[in-house]
Amino acid sequence: MSKSTLTKKIGKLMVVGFPGKSLTPEVKELIHTYHVGGIILFSRNVGTPEEVYTLTQSLQEEAKSAGYERPLFICVDQENGVVRRLDEGTTLFPGAMALGATDDPELAHDVYHATGEELKAMGINWNLAPSLDVNINPDNPVIGVRSFGESPSKVADFGRAAMKGMQQAGMIPTIKHFPGHGDTNVDSHLDIPTIAHDMERLEQVELKPFKTCIDAGAEVVLAAHVHFPAIEPAKNKPATLSKNVLTHLLREKLGFKGVVTTDCMEMDAIAETTGTEQGVVEAFKAGSDFLMVSHTIERQLGAIKAMEAAVEQGEVSEKSINQSVQRINQLLDKYISWESVLGKDKDAELKKVSSSEHQELSRKAYEKSVTIVQNNDVLPIKANENTKILVIQPTGQLQTRAEDVRINKGLGEAITESAPSADIEVTELTESQLDHLITKACDCDYVIFGTSGITPESPYHELVKVLLAKEVKMIGVGMRNPYDVNQLTEVDAFINTYEPSYPALRTAASAIFGEVKVGGKLPVTI
Repeated sequence: MSKSTLTKKIGKLMVVGFPGKSLTPEVKELIHTYHVGGIILFSRNVGTPEEVYTLTQSLQEEAKSAGYERPLFICVDQENGVVRRLDEGTTLFPGAMALGATDDPELAHDVYHATGEELKAMGINWNLAPSLDVNINPDNPVIGVRSFGESPSKVADFGRAAMKGMQQAGMIPTIKHFPGHGDTNVDSHLDIPTIAHDMERLEQVELKPFKTCIDAGAEVVLAAHVHFPAIEPAKNKPATLSKNVLTHLLREKLGFKGVVTTDCMEMDAIAETTGTEQGVVEAFKAGSDFLMVSHTIERQLGAIKAMEAAVEQGEVSEKSINQSVQRINQLLDKYISWESVLGKDKDAELKKVSSSEHQELSRKAYEKSVTIVQNNDVLPIKANENTKILVIQPTGQLQTRAEDVRINKGLGEAITESAPSADIEVTELTESQLDHLITKACDCDYVIFGTSGITPESPYHELVKVLLAKEVKMIGVGMRNPYDVNQLTEVDAFINTYEPSYPALRTAASAIFGEVKVGGKLPVTI
């Protein structure tokens, strides 16, 4: 194999990202010189649907002009809910735990089918969803509401439905984070989490959804930066770098024949331990096909050079590279052709985005997902122009590095659509602001406050204590994990949206005032 051919075959294994809404010189170099196989988009690349369409077209045109035999993979994390990259002008759909709360896998199928249709219309052909993590651990800092719930069977059923919905829309789905990221209390963006359960437990819980989806035709599996000592005895070696996990377990034991991709190799679990460049080599040797370096051109080029050096030194065989390229090409040929990505009618494609049918599906899904967790005969509120309502809206809702969604409107706006005279306080609810809020709240009939993670040390406890004594009615709106209600058992009502998206908050507000009936059921135990 010539040096140029080898470089382009290694490039085919790379999934890279870049900043901005138009092609940079760096991404053009990666396409022309290295023939990278995939591009990952983040919110930094995304504007209106038309801007996304223009960007994906320009990427494919660049690949065509560079002499690509096949089009680029263009992927995105569109899990919906708290992890989504597309926003403006697209349909907002509930995320995984909210869908789990509907108790309706067919609805999940329809939501992910619609998501796939909208992504495809904008020129994206590969979605890094759904998450098959079983959220056993209430303290999980990175999965939480990204999971369909705590039941392995439920996660399996909803994951399969989501996967099938996207496949039927012509979208490549990805089951992640193999072999499971649900029972961790460390964010793998920051360090290497460990799940220390024995193999019997892993098969009953973590692996069950993956086995279900693999048997149902999964085509891409994304590996987790999580260490499983029962599978990989080497200390602190995450699944991404483990041959025991990716080859012996995933391919040989579970029979997966599709494409394996890493999570981003610039996450600190890899970058600050093995290092991104060497990590890419180790991930490939372990059994990955796609190697994802999402952000930095120096690390992207460094990873390619590290793979070239590994071949020259006999550490990586040309045969193994050819096998990965073959798996990637087979997936590409099933879903994508030049005819399907270039020369399409832009207006006809973009009509599929945020269609009236999708908007109606979204409304139905949010009404079926928002959950009244407790209600001591206070809901619905019968308010009039003399009813005094204070809304306390927390700030700082972006929780993990996986989330880069924009929050434009919050709980206050949602409530005032139903109760225009409501008073809104946007606050971090620090100790210094507590006296001011207590003074205002004590003069109200109702206090509605949003939560996004309550600890035993939260100032909310002092607020609740004072308002109880004053007999002010309190309604909590959980905008993330429903576990917050465990810290707020004394409030008169608690309603959970599972995400701070405006459609979810607006649905909750409508339920508070009796304008809609919501039907969510908790998918986790509280």
